[in-house]
Amino acid sequence: MLENVRRVCLLLPEVVEHIDGFGHISFQINGKSFVKLTKRAGLSFKSDLETQELLLQKRQFFKTPYIGRHGWVSIKSPSEGDWDELAELISEAYLRAAPKRLVKEWKELQEKQLYK
Repeated sequence: MLENVRRVCLLLPEVVEHIDGFGHISFQINGKSFVKLTKRAGLSFKSDLETQELLLQKRQFFKTPYIGRHGWVSIKSPSEGDWDELAELISEAYLRAAPKRLVKEWKELQEKQLYK
């Protein structure tokens, strides 16, 4: 799972991988986490409450302990078929945490790729 998450996250501008004192891995932009990997919760990502509500209707997703009230969602053991959706959700999590200038750059890059 870590390699899949790393592959998605490290393609995003200015993302840093961080390991805290408990051994939890997070991916951050400007010191703000948008993805976390822990033994207890598996893969967790920053979402909004509306998206969280939709994802919780799928059996593989659950509200992240402690930070779920802020929209965070987790998935314990994603299957290979989940990774397209997870890559999109991770990108959305990045955009929620990134500064406006990076959000603008990311959207411009996506538009250019769309019209190639």
